[in-house]
Amino acid sequence: MDIASIIGLVMAFGLIVLGMGAFVTAFVDLASLLIVVGGTTGVIFVFFPLENLMGLGGVIRNVFLTKPRQTSTLIATIIDFAGRARREGILSLQNVGNEIDDPFFVKGIGLVVDGIEESVVEEIMATEIDFIEDRHKKGADMFAAMGAIAPAMGMIGTLIGLVIMLQNLQDTAAIGPAMAVALITTFYGAVMANLIFIPFSGKLRIRSDQEVFLRRLTMEGILSIAAGNNPRVVEQKLNSYLAPKLRGSLTG
Repeated sequence: MDIASIIGLVMAFGLIVLGMGAFVTAFVDLASLLIVVGGTTGVIFVFFPLENLMGLGGVIRNVFLTKPRQTSTLIATIIDFAGRARREGILSLQNVGNEIDDPFFVKGIGLVVDGIEESVVEEIMATEIDFIEDRHKKGADMFAAMGAIAPAMGMIGTLIGLVIMLQNLQDTAAIGPAMAVALITTFYGAVMANLIFIPFSGKLRIRSDQEVFLRRLTMEGILSIAAGNNPRVVEQKLNSYLAPKLRGSLTG
């Protein structure tokens, strides 16, 4: 679970509510909420294909529940497999699916064990990485679009409230509620965009970058295993992906 995302949301909303003080109820308006939420939802249904929207729940889950694999653990595993392949032969890795829970890793090792040429293995794995990146981009793009649409819906609500207010200037009792709709819709749109949608989009892009990095690291390791490289050489190759302060010797 991503504790940082939860802490961030609780802190942001908590401090805003705290800032409202005793006037919290003044910021609750059903009409304004319907304009912003309903308008944003409707536009998103027009903006993206239905099959993309059906996976939105899974995309939200990635914001809070995805935990990237530790790079050091991945490198250690690759080096261990490289040593095993050098000592016992590449066929000794045919059952790695029982040892690691990473379908991408298992698939790559399986291709190598099956004797597929290195260039073909690289092409297959690189293609899968490209499509992983594309799928992640679609999820982040949906939230980025909602982050742009929600303030626009808030502005539409503001205009609606102003029109109602101007048409009822003779009725002083109607001016207050109309002005509330005019201002609160803008508030709702800004809050949803800047506290939910845009941060979610940013977190998903970071998660995507992290996963693509690990996939590329995995691919480089598997290609080194296929080439029969010495574990020390494999370690040096993989360490080149890391910042100097994060590098360490795992081969003794």
